[in-house]
Amino acid sequence: MSVNVAGIEVIAPNLKRRLSGVTATIARLVPVQARMIGIAATGPGLPDSLPHLPLWRLPLLPRDRWRVWHARRNTEMLMGLVLRDLFRRRLKLLFTSASQRRHTGYTRWLIGRMDEVVATSRRTARYLERPAEVILHGIDTESFRPGDRAEVRARLGLPQAVLVGCYGRIRAQKGTDVFVHAMMRLLPTRPGVAAVVMGRAVGEHQAFLDALKAEVAQAGLADRILFLPEVTVDRMPDWYRALDLYVAPQRWEGFGLTPLEAMACGVPVVATRVGAFEELVDDATGLLITPGDVEAMTEAVAPLLDDASLRARMAEAARARTLAGFRIEDEAAALVALYRRLLA
Repeated sequence: MSVNVAGIEVIAPNLKRRLSGVTATIARLVPVQARMIGIAATGPGLPDSLPHLPLWRLPLLPRDRWRVWHARRNTEMLMGLVLRDLFRRRLKLLFTSASQRRHTGYTRWLIGRMDEVVATSRRTARYLERPAEVILHGIDTESFRPGDRAEVRARLGLPQAVLVGCYGRIRAQKGTDVFVHAMMRLLPTRPGVAAVVMGRAVGEHQAFLDALKAEVAQAGLADRILFLPEVTVDRMPDWYRALDLYVAPQRWEGFGLTPLEAMACGVPVVATRVGAFEELVDDATGLLITPGDVEAMTEAVAPLLDDASLRARMAEAARARTLAGFRIEDEAAALVALYRRLLA
């Protein structure tokens, strides 16, 4: 959707054609922010419905006002510097960091030339060598909301059992093997429980998935630990609504939205202490464990499988927690407030 340049106060670049977490963030945030401030995305791989500014117009931006350039990748920080310092566009440069690793010298050099920096979690902020404002991601709590669990399961062809889910890319980094091995310990003594692994294994990770499926089949649990293909984002809320418990078993994560999505649908969560999970999940909404620890996951999940009243209390608290501070409107408003400070 083309926009009038005169009304643009913020530009959100996306310089990667393939779908990624950054692309998804821009696609879900910009429509909400557009109700608060003049904003346009630029670059390939974005939905046609977003307010969009063609890349070729960037060096020709009028110098009539300051604008915020909100970068989320190194390439976008670099483009912002080129536009500001070479083409002399009036841009305030903002960078959002989701990385939880030591930055390279080049990245540190780029970050050092930004006007402001945002971190997506307190853990992420610790990897930055300059002050950063922490703004946690939010989600669409209207789309992700509780529903009729039995009806959803019937529609999706899922068993009417105590259902545990683990969603996302299937690979060692995501801890899918830890979840599967914990389920292999728990399910033989709990005939009323089933598990769902849903996601996609790409390239070299296909062998990892095939090995897990073979282990499950050898254990005689292929009809109770289900491996299902990835579905589109718009269908995800139903897959959370179908669950009694969600497990986020990642060994490493930048932020990780899946616990929030599950919580918004009224599902308690067992998550590892990575990414932003310690800032999302509390004692009222679920449990936190050490990453890569099958024994710890087994011990955390067991009482939640066995106690329906505990799950119900946590489910109610989970929904309330997302509404109290993790709505996408909260994230958008915090960013827009920062934009306005930069523009002032």
